[in-house]
Amino acid sequence: MSGSGAPQLEVSAAGKKIYVVATSWHTRVMDGLVLGAMRELEKAGAEDVQVHKVPGAFELPLAAKWAFDQGADAVIALGVVIQGETPHFDYVCDSATTGLTQVQLEYGKPIGFGLLTVDDEAQAIARAGLEGSKEDKGAESVQAALHMLSLIS
Repeated sequence: MSGSGAPQLEVSAAGKKIYVVATSWHTRVMDGLVLGAMRELEKAGAEDVQVHKVPGAFELPLAAKWAFDQGADAVIALGVVIQGETPHFDYVCDSATTGLTQVQLEYGKPIGFGLLTVDDEAQAIARAGLEGSKEDKGAESVQAALHMLSLIS
């Protein structure tokens, strides 16, 4: 889900165990993403939520796998990778995306994909759900995961 036209989904987290796994890089952006996710989880009636920090985006798939092993019904994976001068950006983004997809399919449980892959910090801030941001990808990730959870439950 991106940009204008993103649906506002009516979702519920009542009785569900939700794990949020969030990267540690780019603190301002991450604070916005996590806050947006937590606001949306509260709005959805979540009572059993755990937030765990991981070093970076590359570690998100293993953290999601661990969360499902702990009994999570859904995982919200949040992070930001900003394009740099080397191909490192491409490898990290691809590995994190592929890894999260594999974990989701292996466990048959949803992962809300809140990994921003952007060209610069301004693009990340615009999507971080901060005051003045045009998008709230933390909240959107929660909506997507909870919608899929209701579909498969």
